[in-house]
This record gives sequence, structure tokens and C-alpha cells, in this order.
Amino acid sequence: MTRRQARAIERSAVAEARRSHRAVAVADRRRSHSAPSGWSAKRMTAAVFGGIAAVGFLAASIAPVVGTQIAQASQDPSLSAYASAADEAQLFAASEKGGTLAALSTVSYEAELRTPTPTPTPEPEPAPAGVPETPTDDGGGEQALPAPYQPPAPYAGGGEPADWMAAAGIAESDWGYVDYIVSHESGWNPNATNPSSGACGLVQALPCSKVPGNGYDPVDNLRWGSGYAIGRYGSWANAYAFWTSNHWW
Repeated sequence: MTRRQARAIERSAVAEARRSHRAVAVADRRRSHSAPSGWSAKRMTAAVFGGIAAVGFLAASIAPVVGTQIAQASQDPSLSAYASAADEAQLFAASEKGGTLAALSTVSYEAELRTPTPTPTPEPEPAPAGVPETPTDDGGGEQALPAPYQPPAPYAGGGEPADWMAAAGIAESDWGYVDYIVSHESGWNPNATNPSSGACGLVQALPCSKVPGNGYDPVDNLRWGSGYAIGRYGSWANAYAFWTSNHWW
């Protein structure tokens, strides 16, 4: 006997006991007008105890079988959670159709298990041999390589220090400080270059690439130097004081 059949028999026995109890109750009510009340009570009590005895007997007879099947199911890896759920579904359907084993023949169910198919991730195609890869930016577009630094062309335009300072926007009251610093840095040679550091121009801008325009152009070089003196020291006078104390600026 399978566990499913045992459960169906148990449900059928319980249903039969309930029907017997209802039949006895109806018969007793019909005889209540002609028979003594004590007789109806005795019949009722006997019917109830008889139904309980029938259920107990049935439970005692199928308990060892059900217990053995449950123990076997716990040790049998082939009995899955799906099989247990199917048994429960059939028992429920059978009880709905009358609680008999014959009702199981009219019960059917279907189950469909679908396994998702993973979508393969396409691999990027390798670049042809001999073709360098082009770096790209974060947006996926091409990113141009930085252009190599080109040193500025030497200055050959002529001119005088006063003209250069005026064109660079340096106040005439600061020309003395500028003259002292530039004289010690480059000797007023627009094309002066430090061979070790690469500083260039009148104020020896370091690096030379910081100067907007041409680092050797005296006006461009002085304009950058004026911003450096005021930005770092506050004024040309303070830059002069620092230079005389440290011999650099």
C-alpha cells in the first residue's frame, strides 16, 4: 500500500463515520416522538463510540504502513518535493470528489519545467596583426594622442626692455624691480635657456611650456612673469625682496 492510498483510505473512513453519525442522528430525531428519550441517547452514544472505534481501528491498521513509507521516503533521494506535492494534490482532489479511491482515477494534473537558456556574451574580435589599437575615451569615441611638445622658436624681433615691459602691462613704478630680476636671470636676452632645467626667456620661466604664446617672445615672457610675481609674492617689490635674499625666485 502506498502512502497516497493510505491517506485516501483514512479520509474515506472519516467521511463514512461522519455520514453514519448524521444518519443515526436523523433516525433518532424521527423516533424521538414515539420512543423514550433514554433510548435515543443510548443509540446516539453507541453510534458515536462505534464511529470512533472504526476510525481508531483504521488508524492502527495503517499507521505502521504510513510510518514505514515516510521513513523510506526520507531515505529515498528519488522522492522529490515535487512528488510529495503531487500526492497532496491528488488526495485533496479525491476528497473533493467524495473521498474514495475510485475518485483518483478521474484526477489528472500537468507540470511544465522550463530551464532558462543563457544568452552568450559576444567576444570582441581581435585586431588584425600589425595594426595598433586606437585608445578610446570613456564615451566610446576615439581619443587623440597628445601632441609632442615643440620648443618655441628663438626670438628675432628686436626691441628694447622699456618697450617690452610697457607692452606686457607692467607698471612703470615696478620697472626697477623687473630690471634687477631680469638682469640677473637672463641678462635681458630673450632667447636665454638654462641648459640643466630648461627654463627659458627673460624671467626664466620654468617650464617654458607654461608661457602662453612663445616662451622666447619678450612680451609673452614678461607678461607671464608679472602674473607669477604678483600671484606668488603679491607684488614685484616683494618678488625683488625675495630674490635679493635667496638669489632665486
